[in-house]
Amino acid sequence: MCKSAITKGFSAPLKGEITVPPDKSVSHRSLIIGSLTKGKIRISNFLKSADCLATLEILRQLGCEINFLDENTLILNAKNAYITPKKDLYCGNSGTTMRLLTGLLATQNLECTLTGDISLSKRPMKRIIEPLTKMGASIKSNEGKAPLVIQQTKLNAIEYISPIASAQVKSALLLAGSQIPEKRTTVFEPHLSRNHSEKMLEFFGSNIQTFNKDKLFGSSISYTPLIPKDLTVIGDISSASFLMIAAAVIKNSDIILKGIGLNPTRTGIIDVMKAMNADIELLSKDKISNEEIGDIRIKYSPDLKGTTVEGAIIPRLIDEIPAIALLATQAEGKTVIKDAGDLKNKESDRIACVTRELRKFGANIEATDDGFIIEGKNAQKGLFEGNTEVECYHDHRIAMTGYIAGLISKNPCKINDFQWAETSFPGFLGIFEKLSRG
Repeated sequence: MCKSAITKGFSAPLKGEITVPPDKSVSHRSLIIGSLTKGKIRISNFLKSADCLATLEILRQLGCEINFLDENTLILNAKNAYITPKKDLYCGNSGTTMRLLTGLLATQNLECTLTGDISLSKRPMKRIIEPLTKMGASIKSNEGKAPLVIQQTKLNAIEYISPIASAQVKSALLLAGSQIPEKRTTVFEPHLSRNHSEKMLEFFGSNIQTFNKDKLFGSSISYTPLIPKDLTVIGDISSASFLMIAAAVIKNSDIILKGIGLNPTRTGIIDVMKAMNADIELLSKDKISNEEIGDIRIKYSPDLKGTTVEGAIIPRLIDEIPAIALLATQAEGKTVIKDAGDLKNKESDRIACVTRELRKFGANIEATDDGFIIEGKNAQKGLFEGNTEVECYHDHRIAMTGYIAGLISKNPCKINDFQWAETSFPGFLGIFEKLSRG
């Protein structure tokens, strides 16, 4: 893997068509929920990234047979039951792996320990430990952080109101609830977070229900046997967002992104780009494995304008906010991003880190407790002119945001530890090289 990446100053226009990488969130869930089918399924267009491979290796330790047919196609045979692993289950840098598997494994008749790397071991796990404990789970932790030691116990169905809109919290509880017969586990959240777990459980035949109640979004589930089915993973709109932002800010760019997942809980990035006057067009729409998918065209957008990003849209674009912050530096006027305090609990404190790194380029950006205030290009001096060295803080999205900033910089930029981009976007540099050649 590349230890650092170098941009050479003003990028050539990005031109051409690209199929975006498979969706990381859906790839994780294809393995985890697929293993509950207790049968043999074929998963196509799987993302072979560091995070997803961590989930894959853990399921192998738990007794699942997983074999690749080619680079992005595998056969998962979940057999009849999970087995007690012979060693700790290492989640690497993947919060999705740790949180979702904690929900699943809390219901199984085994004991295990989930560990992670230095970065993951700093991330908050109380948000899943507390509701799972209310269900009867026995989970020991390091003051609410990894490692998590799961012990054998019997769980009961509950109704839980989550204080935050979090797909990982919701998914962990739904996975636990899916193994409890008769009574239903219900999870409420203040805004609708991404619903890939609900979509996939429904695809495999679950009795899951979703509804609104008292201005909350609810999901309810209890045990039903899942039906093994072959599944195709959609393209990752979070990965696509870096290509979308780059095309919008690099002069004379015009690209078409193929096969992007268009799940409405993930398309906040498109809504914000349109609000900022980006030249973006949906070319087609289809459905595959219970998920919406389509092609998008993005052109250079010289007349970008600032906007406010807040409220219910935040869970629909939480992972894209670093790239949106960069986009805002190229717009006229002020952009305000708020209600995004959970950015502090990602692979890095993304509020602090995005602010620190974009300021190196001359951006007029202020960190707030729950987001940013960004004065656009009309209020900045010397933006993207100096030689700049970017740190990524073990965070793939900071690394890729820094790279795009480098592409619109006048002078060379070095992004240190760029290998972290492999967490979600293998082949990132190759795609940009191809598009810059037209």
